Amino acid sequence: MQQPNTLPMSGIRVLDFSNMMAGPYCTRLLADLGAEVIKVEPPEGDHNRSRRPVRNGVSSFFGHLNCGKKSVVLDLKSKEGLEAATRLAQLSDVVVENWRPGVADRLSVGYSDISSVKPDIVYCSISGFGQTGPKALRPAYAPIVHAASGFDLAQLSYQGEKTKLPANTAIFVADLYGGLAAFGAIQTAMFDRQRTGRGRYIDVSLLDCMLNVMVNEIQEVQNPSPVKQRAYQPLRAKDGFIVVAPTSQKNFENLARALDHPEWVSDPRFIRTKIREEHWDELMRLIEGWSQSRSASECEEILLSASVPCTRYQEIGEVLKDPQVVSRQSLTLVHDAAGEYLVPNAPFQFKGQPLPAASWVSSIGEHSHEVLNALLGYSEEQVRASAGRFSKPVTLPPAMPKTRIFP
Repeated sequence: MQQPNTLPMSGIRVLDFSNMMAGPYCTRLLADLGAEVIKVEPPEGDHNRSRRPVRNGVSSFFGHLNCGKKSVVLDLKSKEGLEAATRLAQLSDVVVENWRPGVADRLSVGYSDISSVKPDIVYCSISGFGQTGPKALRPAYAPIVHAASGFDLAQLSYQGEKTKLPANTAIFVADLYGGLAAFGAIQTAMFDRQRTGRGRYIDVSLLDCMLNVMVNEIQEVQNPSPVKQRAYQPLRAKDGFIVVAPTSQKNFENLARALDHPEWVSDPRFIRTKIREEHWDELMRLIEGWSQSRSASECEEILLSASVPCTRYQEIGEVLKDPQVVSRQSLTLVHDAAGEYLVPNAPFQFKGQPLPAASWVSSIGEHSHEVLNALLGYSEEQVRASAGRFSKPVTLPPAMPKTRIFP
């Protein structure tokens, strides 16, 4: 197992007040890179500890986003809990929160409160619509932001006549992108602090994140093109679907030959890229006429052999065992009190230095005594007082095995 002090962010302490997905994803990436992340949980625990899937009372959803973090229970509404949080912030480099704007200030752990005792703190707030503006105080989760940003209706515009309704949402793009944006902004602020000694306040808006996703759509609405944007669509095979992207002229010519239709190369509808875009749907129908009589794997093999961008649609269970995922060691086996499961590693790699997710997940309040005693000199009685209503006996999980990269 790689020693923590060899990781890029070793020696950096992060105080994590966040919950749900965007904040926890950001701080998990920081933990993956070696930062000491102290997750502050309320007396009842982070509500994601009960988020499905749950096995024997333990949520793997929670573990996916929070592995490698130390859990400390503090009642921020009590004098003792607030004092402990403030002192921990004073000893930290980074603070992350994703409450609705104003909540951190009301709890007295906002940027103004923390920077008054730690002027060089890097403090990151993540919210649905940002800290300022007429919609700042609106309640927001990722599906709300997807709809409000124009993203859902933009997606609908590519569906043709297949449907008149925006798609159901259960994959939270805004949250994950928000976590990545916060992660990058924190790195930038830390670099700036190293040069200038100055702290920073970071305001991450999930709405702004979604605007950044829609490059073509935002430009098209301002400068409409006579030809609609081509949509990459599923094409039927005998046993599933494929998607093909014959975007460049070379891609297209390779496709025509692979499908035994060399005459397409000189067809007036497809002869040049710009003209081909005007007849994109016709081209897709012709390709589907070929693909639907073959298996998806056969289509993929034939087209990839001809250097045509193509893939069959895979189930997530297949992807976890995909040779590419296995080869790149993209997953780590994580253990909690209920068993083991796979989580994705960070979406980047450093040459010569693996960055696996930590293989352990803290139980609620597992590190309260360790952290508060070591950093603040608290007695067991002070630890309990800081936890406020939290009175459950902390049951430590069994010793965790060393990190093992899948498979």
